[in-house]
Amino acid sequence: MFAYRFKLLAILLMGLALAANATSVFPGKEWEDTASTMAQCKQGQAELDNYVQKQATTALLAIKDGRILYRRGPVEVPGIIESQRKSILSMLYGKYVTNGAINLDQTLEAANIDDVGGLLPTEKQARLRDLLTARSGVFHVAANSGDDLANAPARGTQTPGSYFLYNNWDFNAAGTALENATHKSVYQLFDEDIAQSLQLQDYKLSAQKKFGDSSKSNHLPYHFLLSTRDMARIGLLALHEGNWNGRQLIPADWMRLTTSLYTPSSDMHPASTAARHVAYGYMWWVLEEPAGSSLQGAYMAWGLHGQYLLVIPRLDMVIAHQRRVPVDGKWDVPKVSKNAFIYMAKLLVQNCS
Repeated sequence: MFAYRFKLLAILLMGLALAANATSVFPGKEWEDTASTMAQCKQGQAELDNYVQKQATTALLAIKDGRILYRRGPVEVPGIIESQRKSILSMLYGKYVTNGAINLDQTLEAANIDDVGGLLPTEKQARLRDLLTARSGVFHVAANSGDDLANAPARGTQTPGSYFLYNNWDFNAAGTALENATHKSVYQLFDEDIAQSLQLQDYKLSAQKKFGDSSKSNHLPYHFLLSTRDMARIGLLALHEGNWNGRQLIPADWMRLTTSLYTPSSDMHPASTAARHVAYGYMWWVLEEPAGSSLQGAYMAWGLHGQYLLVIPRLDMVIAHQRRVPVDGKWDVPKVSKNAFIYMAKLLVQNCS
């Protein structure tokens, strides 16, 4: 009887070890591809294929256990990732918050953050933490559009930290604060702290540049050109709480903090933003899913037009989606809505996980 139990225990431990190994695969120079061998996914993907081809999707890539599960379109072609850049900046902050180079409770005044026309005395009391959580109360116009500033209250009426409004000024100023603290550009930091270690396949440091209207604000947006498959690597890094194949590139505590709910959708402004029913962390969107849902605990980077990076810890999955837009930033292109993307994700979970 003892021998039988020992054998059974050994089998169980072996199974657990295999399961652990299945969730710890990291790509080298190329992704490992299981898309052609996943019979379950192949049998159930017809509905997904049919839905995706009706959308304005350029590329879609799903990663399960560190391997390609599903792909569609030119996943290797870089494109503007729009506001997904903010989640990347959040990741970059982690190392420097942890080593003390940045104090998130430092005020804008102490950090020497000001702008065209000057900030109000009350606005200068906003903390760096408030920038990362879209709660600064600074309603200064940003150097780029694509936010909710048109629905902002009058300047100086909201106490910093008390009012959520998705304003690009916060996120752009957060980029300036990081650069000032490290004496390096956002792109240099990304290249050194993330891109090189992840062996991004399509990323070029020389192709990255800021652009915006400096007459409106000194703080320019740090746009990125990244491919869908390179965004998937960034998602896999987030999924593993900043660890890449045994190397802790971003502090795990920081990743857990920033991808957790900080502002529920019910506390957001304006009402149209609250109606999305997606919460916010530190420059990551956090899904508000019911208990028992496979997507409970999932979070995403979200950019205009249809740029999405969804991380699903419960399923060890990452889903990257792009809707390619012109480099000149034209706005009159078909978009892929958040609801459409989440439906794609649920079809993937239903058919392929």
